[in-house]
Amino acid sequence: MHRQEQLTAKNRAPVPIGRVAVVIPTYNERENLEQIISRVRTSVADADVLVVDDNSPDGTGEIADKIAVTDEHVHVLHRSGKAGLGAAYIAGFDWALQRDYGTLVEMDADGSHDPAELPRLLDALQTADAVIGSRWVRGGQVRNWPKSREILSRGGNVYARLMLGVDVHDATGGYRAYRAGTLRAIKLDTVASQGYCFQIDLTLRAVQAGLTVTEVPITFTERERGASKMSRAIVAEALWRVTQWGFASRVLRRKHQ
Repeated sequence: MHRQEQLTAKNRAPVPIGRVAVVIPTYNERENLEQIISRVRTSVADADVLVVDDNSPDGTGEIADKIAVTDEHVHVLHRSGKAGLGAAYIAGFDWALQRDYGTLVEMDADGSHDPAELPRLLDALQTADAVIGSRWVRGGQVRNWPKSREILSRGGNVYARLMLGVDVHDATGGYRAYRAGTLRAIKLDTVASQGYCFQIDLTLRAVQAGLTVTEVPITFTERERGASKMSRAIVAEALWRVTQWGFASRVLRRKHQ
């Protein structure tokens, strides 16, 4: 058992996690969508899948609709256009919260997050408020990444940990499970960040709210089909916002000293 999991298990008794909704944002993922949904449904048979499609030009939304017709566990939320990863997740979370799901999962559509690892995240959530599938704890790893990308991710997470004082090794990781109460507590309606920064933002809010955030090791595999959504703008936003949050938290701590 991973160290963070051990600490959590000692302090909290397991609590049922309720119905599970796996939220998968999509934009031009027609090559990957059917396979990833099938793998999720195989891994956790009673989980529901919500595809949040940002009006993909390649017809991803239409493919999702066809799958939903044949599988009552698959649902589709169509949005008018590409508005960013954070906005897509918030729309998906709102949909699931309105329908009283107990657990909400973040998962990429490109296959980089292995659905076979989802049961371990859900098991860990029984004694936590949020669980992050982590590449940068013991047992975690990445496959098919160039060294430059690994350095960027590792360095960004170290910077976030130091600036924000948050003891999380993969705050940018996008494979996560949240209790519904956690997302209600961190005020999703005030979240405006996107990309890497969205993940850091939710991590920071959960920690600041005094909630238990657990990391479990995962294997992250770079996509084989389609184009990555990573951009310099996403990295720049994360760097700028983390710096802002870091200085703001320091000022706040000084006021209370």
